[in-house]
Amino acid sequence: MDWFSSLWTQDSVAHSVLLYGVTIAVGVLLGRIKVLGVSLGVTWVLFTGLALSHFGFLLNKDVEHFAKEFGLILFVYTIGLQVGPGFFSSLKKQGLALNMLALIIVLTGALVTIALIFLTNTPVHVMAGIMSGAVTNTPGLGAAQQALFDVNTVNAERLSQLNLGYAVAYPFGVIGIILVMILLQKIFRVNIQKENERYQQTLLKSINRPERVNLVVQNAQLFGRPLGSLSNIINASFVVSRIQHAGIVQAPTDTILLQSNDVLLIVTQKEDLEKLKLFIGNESETDLAAGGSNLISRRVVVTKTAATRKPLKNLLVPAGFNVTRISRAGIEFVATQSTQLQIGDEVTVVGEEAAVMNCAKILGNSLKRLDHPQLAPVFTGVVLGVILGSIPLMIPGVPAPVKIGLAGGPLIIALVVSRFGSKFWLGTYMTQSANLMLREIGIVLFLASVGLSSGHHFIEILSNGDGLKWMLYGIIITLVPLLLTGLVATAVLKKSYFEVCGLLSGASTDPPALAFATQTTGSDAPAVTYATVYPITMIARILVAQLLVLILAG
Repeated sequence: MDWFSSLWTQDSVAHSVLLYGVTIAVGVLLGRIKVLGVSLGVTWVLFTGLALSHFGFLLNKDVEHFAKEFGLILFVYTIGLQVGPGFFSSLKKQGLALNMLALIIVLTGALVTIALIFLTNTPVHVMAGIMSGAVTNTPGLGAAQQALFDVNTVNAERLSQLNLGYAVAYPFGVIGIILVMILLQKIFRVNIQKENERYQQTLLKSINRPERVNLVVQNAQLFGRPLGSLSNIINASFVVSRIQHAGIVQAPTDTILLQSNDVLLIVTQKEDLEKLKLFIGNESETDLAAGGSNLISRRVVVTKTAATRKPLKNLLVPAGFNVTRISRAGIEFVATQSTQLQIGDEVTVVGEEAAVMNCAKILGNSLKRLDHPQLAPVFTGVVLGVILGSIPLMIPGVPAPVKIGLAGGPLIIALVVSRFGSKFWLGTYMTQSANLMLREIGIVLFLASVGLSSGHHFIEILSNGDGLKWMLYGIIITLVPLLLTGLVATAVLKKSYFEVCGLLSGASTDPPALAFATQTTGSDAPAVTYATVYPITMIARILVAQLLVLILAG
């Protein structure tokens, strides 16, 4: 049985895979257990790793470091792809308020840390490590380490104390945010189902869905003009879906000459309705979509690469059908002649059956093809994200360059790619199941790595020296800013529970807390808020950690 014993004790590829497999499997199973209706979910993977490493199951440091960073990159990148479209709309509507709240959390944590330094006479470098661990911000730890070198106060003992302070505070930093979420849910008696229904209603109201209207041609200046000239005359986003011309309902073509009392079935944005009525005429009592013609309406999915990256006017040359609206990433909008399709778009096609079938052949309409993930664009985005996160940014007054890190860079790139990727030939379509799989693999790799690398000296640190006091300081730094801001955001600013969960997770740059929030709420709403505040928070956390050491230890 020596071979079996060596699997658990000797450093090898099999040894690393075995430790990760056991840690993740046991942690996920434990995460299904609920106490008083509450479960910590995938956070149990962290505690399982801590337990295994405490009992001597050690992991190769190079393997641990790679798996941790790669897992985090996968997690934040897939989060960015999922919430990107909603992120940009939320940034316009409430992004400023959410980012201000996130900065308040960061600054409050810094003030609490400074207060503890003077009240307890704890060295600045120790408190910098405790603060970074209490807010689960590894880049902040790296910034504090670099700052020690910059002020020439670093030695082996101080660097070790900085890292130990981080390690002691980190575990509660992870679960502390989750406990605050649970506490806020109990204080305000949040009903997750009702909150989800309220969020869906708010989402529907906020989405500018296309409207359908039947208009009678009454403007004499349009009589005798070709239908295709309307888009040049009227400055609005609209598509003519059907036309009743000379008493016959037919598919529209650009060459049809408009006549008095023709009826146009138009798909447009709500804000353009009145403008179209003014230029064309009043609403008709006749609904051209009600039937009575040989025209049909079908949903067609874009699955052919050849159907992308070109305007609709150049793509859909054959006559007899019309694309009226497009659904992309859950958002529906009017299809215009300049619109470029993306893989996974669901388009509404109107026309005679044969013409609609022809359109389906052009666009693909093969759901089976969507099951094959597009890995090249995913890893292209990851590469760009790593490069962005590694760029040193010089900020006046700060001696060391600031980097947004291997989490911030991929997240920002994913947000941009999900919104604008098609303009640069980067496919962003990924099935929900594929996205969730990559996301879950990423977060469990991250948590397992942190646990397996932190538990070896964890009990020793707590039982000897100042470990327990350091942990207490970390608990204070974790809880005070989150509780105060969470209470104010919910009770005073009337933010929804989903928004508050995303805010607290993003302001702590804490992926496990986000995973808990999305799992508990069954919604991507926390992820949207998380992505909204994460970039500015990451930069602020790094700056605060550096400035704390540079100013107070310099």
